[in-house]
Amino acid sequence: MDSRASTESPESGGLRARARRTMRAELAALALELFTERGFDETTVEDIARAAGLSKRSFFRYFPSKEDVVFGAVESMAQDVADEVRGRPADEAPWDCLHQVLRAWQQRIHGSGQELAELTLIEATPSLRARLHQRRDAMRAQVAEALAQRPDTKLDAFTADVLTSAAAAALDAADREWLRSGGTADRAALVDRAFAALRP
Repeated sequence: MDSRASTESPESGGLRARARRTMRAELAALALELFTERGFDETTVEDIARAAGLSKRSFFRYFPSKEDVVFGAVESMAQDVADEVRGRPADEAPWDCLHQVLRAWQQRIHGSGQELAELTLIEATPSLRARLHQRRDAMRAQVAEALAQRPDTKLDAFTADVLTSAAAAALDAADREWLRSGGTADRAALVDRAFAALRP
């Protein structure tokens, strides 16, 4: 048995996880600066690692690819969103459930000043747009499953899929309008308008 494992406390594990999240956030912010200055395709993993004072190998401990630096928060967010959907009141209509949960998450994840730069970069880079759609598809499937699993629901898998796909379309439309406004439009109001327009 490894003696280190027997002496590690739960706190040490928590500290390591927080340190890792902090490093991932710092790498993502640094990478975004480089992508904005030089262009996504023109910036290499070596460039990002060098700017962060890391080796290329160390970079890959935090992100599996250059594209993943841009979407680091999406994976962990999917499970949190699904959990919140499951936890909503049982008598809340499925569309209202999605609206409330996703509206709150939009406000959390888009509070950063670098959001406009991120969206502009994604829109201008075909490989990032493709990766974003791939990530959103995986997230949508997870949220649809959670929607169908809510207590006392009679929602079948097909209807849950349709509703979460419509919700994703509403968020995409709100994102595009916000981007067209140069980041000045009220993001929450745009989300509300989009959900109202698509209400079943």
